[in-house]
Amino acid sequence: MRLEERPFGGFARGSLPAGCRQCTDGAKMVLFVTGVCSFHCFYCPVSDEKMYKDVVFADEKRVTRDEDVLEEARAIRATGAGITGGDPLDAVERTCHYIRVLKREFGPTFHTHLYTMSTDSDKIRALADAGLDEIRFHVPPGLWARAASSAYVAASRLARSLGVTVGLEVPLIPEREADLVRLIEWAGAEGLAFVNLNEMEFSEANFPRMKVHGYEMKHELSYGVKGADPVALRILGQPWKTTVHYCTSGYKDGWQLRSRIKRRAEHVARPWDVITEDGTLIKGIVEGSDLDGLREDLARKYRVPKELMGVDGLRKRLEIAPWVLEELAPRLHRPAFLVEEYPTADGLEVERTRLA
Repeated sequence: MRLEERPFGGFARGSLPAGCRQCTDGAKMVLFVTGVCSFHCFYCPVSDEKMYKDVVFADEKRVTRDEDVLEEARAIRATGAGITGGDPLDAVERTCHYIRVLKREFGPTFHTHLYTMSTDSDKIRALADAGLDEIRFHVPPGLWARAASSAYVAASRLARSLGVTVGLEVPLIPEREADLVRLIEWAGAEGLAFVNLNEMEFSEANFPRMKVHGYEMKHELSYGVKGADPVALRILGQPWKTTVHYCTSGYKDGWQLRSRIKRRAEHVARPWDVITEDGTLIKGIVEGSDLDGLREDLARKYRVPKELMGVDGLRKRLEIAPWVLEELAPRLHRPAFLVEEYPTADGLEVERTRLA
């Protein structure tokens, strides 16, 4: 199998899993079904907002009803969903429910995969019955060297017998290179479809734990762990019986996230929004009271087309085409700004420039 160089320092030897190909296209929705997890991995990057909390998010959108999940999937024109946590099997009934909801809405070709450390046979059967396409076992590091004699043997064989594609997804812990090699050897011998090696990364949540374990960031522009890249190159330099894929933290932020955001921007942008090359939205905003009245005044007095304006009642502001507001701001005698925001459900603001 040929070694393929991937964006932002990643590599793959063999055919990428379907879920990874969707990531590349920005077409995979991340469905966080629960922060509950029975394991306590020191490298877990999950935020404090979610860790060990029984909450649901579809990408950045907090989920309180099924329609929230479907709205987000439509917004990015998703062709699949990566179901994560916590551990989705710690909320297996909910996980199965969402798989069915997505398959019912978007059809059987809508691809679903999930990550789990569980080997529970009843839960695996439930997932297969719900229509799960792909399961990625997150084998604990302590079992890497002896995976061939672990419960993951029976779990992977059961999942495959039920028609579910089976692979492994684990962090690339630099000092555990020999154990990783043994894990990949087992995966190949067992006939598993792939092994994904994720570059360990620092996050706000795991930073103290990572430092206690002696890890350092590889440079000031990366959250990735120093020393992971050379190990990945040595491992990917060998021939394997299964696909081996090294996914970097830079790829997740610089390519996967950006691709998804651009897809969402193209879908949710209003006529008054300007889409940037990075997929963020630039718009003019006017804050204050009686925003509906202001919109009428702008249409009547300055002949601003109504389709270039809209009232955001939740954030209490009038949104208006930036090129229009730049011209009118000095005459409005109200706080007026150009803002750049992500097109995500949380509308995270990147930059704000005051016009008046």
